Amino acid sequence: MLSKINIASGLLALAPIVNALPQASYISASATNVQPPVPAPPVRSSQVTGVTTHGPFSGTPTTTGALTTDVLAASIPMLPPNPTATTYPSDGQLHNPEPAPYTPAGGLGTNGTEPVYNAKSDFDYESLAVALYQEWIELDLFHDGLARFSAEDFEAAGLTAEDRFLIEFMADQEVGHSTLLSNILGAQAPVQCTYNYPYTTVREFIDFCQKLTRFGESGVYGFLNHLDSREAAQLLLQSITTEARQQTIFRQFDGLFPFPVWFEAGIPQSWAWTLLAPYISSCPANQTRLAWQNFPALTIVNNPNPARINANNTGSNEFVAFPLSNGSSPLNETLVPASDSCVNSTIVGESCAPGITRNRSIPLSFPGRQLFLQWENPGQGVGPNLSYVTSTTAGAPQFVAWVTQLNLTYSPLTLTSNNTGYTFQPDVSTFAGDPAINGTMFVALTDANITFTAFNLSMINPHVRAGPALFQSG
Repeated sequence: MLSKINIASGLLALAPIVNALPQASYISASATNVQPPVPAPPVRSSQVTGVTTHGPFSGTPTTTGALTTDVLAASIPMLPPNPTATTYPSDGQLHNPEPAPYTPAGGLGTNGTEPVYNAKSDFDYESLAVALYQEWIELDLFHDGLARFSAEDFEAAGLTAEDRFLIEFMADQEVGHSTLLSNILGAQAPVQCTYNYPYTTVREFIDFCQKLTRFGESGVYGFLNHLDSREAAQLLLQSITTEARQQTIFRQFDGLFPFPVWFEAGIPQSWAWTLLAPYISSCPANQTRLAWQNFPALTIVNNPNPARINANNTGSNEFVAFPLSNGSSPLNETLVPASDSCVNSTIVGESCAPGITRNRSIPLSFPGRQLFLQWENPGQGVGPNLSYVTSTTAGAPQFVAWVTQLNLTYSPLTLTSNNTGYTFQPDVSTFAGDPAINGTMFVALTDANITFTAFNLSMINPHVRAGPALFQSG
């Protein structure tokens, strides 16, 4: 435990406090030299013990649109590399005096200055705030599934009491994550809201969790190394690595291969907010608003259904309508005929029962697979109190952008109407032996096929016509 940490610690008492963390066991101090336990810092959120309020928003928004101020330009210009970007010789030798023994010169935050764990720019605050919205919904979501379904429901889906306890513990982890980010942001940090979820069965709940944790994790990777506050980035890194473990666990519960990729993708904040916002029904009237964009929803009409033995048989709209998939809707297991259901199969290569790993004989997707796409027009109310409005600055869609692992790949979009079209899955690898399109990854519609990389992917936003949507490619 750090003896001194400047994370706006005076704000710990902003909300009802309970100690929701597991208590350590201590051997009697009379028998050993172990000191009595140090009082644990309080947490910001309360422990959820039953079904909380959920459902769609039915009122009228009093504020609309994202938070904004004076805008200096329509987009960030593309510039050449910094002139010094390639001057370091990178030859394995030391080229500058060491500031201390065993301490090579360079690095950020390495000059001995005491760290202060706060937001240091608008970019920092807005990025950490959307991450906090994500932590709050995960805290509620994991508890909601446990409260909504009975022990018998979970057991019928192949999940035991120990599995349910693991989900409960993951919810408790979100108490710590939301407390951490709230303390970094200070008094105006976003608070927990009311949510609306699409699932109706345990299997759909698990699939929704693996999708939501996917874009939550990737949403942080997209901005983490751009934060001005390196101190806050350090703590967020130690939080998001826990989320990566959660995503793997939900994939295992979903009967999927735990991590079928060599690298995890990062996405821009506006992509993560676009996927998250539709599940937030309402927030308190004085809730801090976000500056990020909400893009029009994109639907993969024939998104592979991992509840099938052969996902190539997936029909149209085999997801839980909400009322239209916003790109991250869970699988719909009720539409899968018993003859093609992998849930109860005991055959190796077919079974998708919960397990440490599953290796499908028939992959969920493959290069050349045709994807049918449908998208909304801008101007739709979404998010808390329907107070955010979808928008785009892009022209007519011409390409499908595939964001997966380290890659941004484009494929041509063939229009079949103003708001429908199709494309084919590209055959591309990150490195030899690692097919890039795998796992739960992202697609979006764009008006151009401009090259961007993992570090500057947010520059694609002015060209996004709709999306992203999550593609269940593996």
